[in-house]
Amino acid sequence: MAELATIARPYAEALFKAGAGSSDLAVAAEQVQALGQIARDPRLRQWADNPKVDDGQVYDFVAGLVSLAPTVQNFLRAVIANGRLAALPEIAQQLHALVNAKSGVSDALIQSAFPIADGQLPDVVRSLEQRFGRKLNAKVQVQPELIGGIRVVVGDEVLDTSVKARLEQMKIALTA
Repeated sequence: MAELATIARPYAEALFKAGAGSSDLAVAAEQVQALGQIARDPRLRQWADNPKVDDGQVYDFVAGLVSLAPTVQNFLRAVIANGRLAALPEIAQQLHALVNAKSGVSDALIQSAFPIADGQLPDVVRSLEQRFGRKLNAKVQVQPELIGGIRVVVGDEVLDTSVKARLEQMKIALTA
């Protein structure tokens, strides 16, 4: 949704600049992420859009669900006052991307056919960081349809060493 991304960008950039010199930027990003999850609820947005509900009530309700730093409290007030509660999930996503870019970290989705043991995960992440040439925030997802191996998505890069992918390659080669 390009329109929502366009609306969210100035908010994310403003919050990023407000906390750029601060060590609390990561904390603020986590708090905004939590606010984004809350704002995904269509019942909350419907209630907030009710003309009988004022901005103070919406703020009190949402702020009561999450402990917020003063900067994030002011940010939330501005978002609600401007009627941009629906944009909070996109704002959180864009702020997360800005924080990652500043720290040189990328999000990685590791899809595995089987659960990866806790002792093996650091080794897997370390080898993937060497492969992709940057620090990774890894999230693991079990996908049995891969049959075996892993599939890693980092931004727009994909590393697929799964059995399913190899079988697909073999199928294409045999039918060509």
